[in-house]
Amino acid sequence: MNLSYVQKGEGRELLMLHGYLASKESFYPEIEYFSRFYRVTAPDFPGMGGADALTEPYSVDDYADWTERFLEASGVREPLVIAHSFGGRVTLKLLARGRVKAAVLVGCAGIVRHGLKYRIKVGTYKVMKRIAPRAVKNSGSAEYRTLSPVMRESFKKIVGEDLRGTAEKITRPVLFINGDCDAETPLKNVQLLHKAVKGSRLVVLHGAGHFAYLDDPLGFRLAAEDFLHDHN
Repeated sequence: MNLSYVQKGEGRELLMLHGYLASKESFYPEIEYFSRFYRVTAPDFPGMGGADALTEPYSVDDYADWTERFLEASGVREPLVIAHSFGGRVTLKLLARGRVKAAVLVGCAGIVRHGLKYRIKVGTYKVMKRIAPRAVKNSGSAEYRTLSPVMRESFKKIVGEDLRGTAEKITRPVLFINGDCDAETPLKNVQLLHKAVKGSRLVVLHGAGHFAYLDDPLGFRLAAEDFLHDHN
């Protein structure tokens, strides 16, 4: 697989992992800022950004396996991590495996909460798919409908896995940062991950949404820099 990544700066290794269907460029301001103090490495995940397309559906574990191989190939050993959303899912796996030293997880995904309304919706979809498949052909989110068949199967694997069990295995330092206006990874979900990771910290950025590091760059950098310095 052809790699697509940037590496900038000198010093302690800092890995940046982007969100789902995003790219390393989504971290551009943070790459510029943190490369003054660290050697920052930011790859595109397979199937996203400038990376090669997936040839088979990847689960979160598959993406974690790929990231381990990428780190070995690029000469990065036990890095510190800043990860956003889906990148947080992958980082939770890496933390549980002891592959990274410490991590800042902003807008971290990984909680699956399916209430009655969701279960009714899914049940109705499955029935309609059997009796009137044309009626549900274009159902689902706009984002989902743009995915290739392989990426759709990968997406279902990813969003269907609750990572609280993985979080409970983590012994490495973790800082969760979340915007209190985040509708994609609500604060109540991140609080569950914070509770599951023993000894973790949580910083809430008021008025920030899912891209809290862009909405409040100063607040994000102050919290992240302080944490990373403590675990350098």
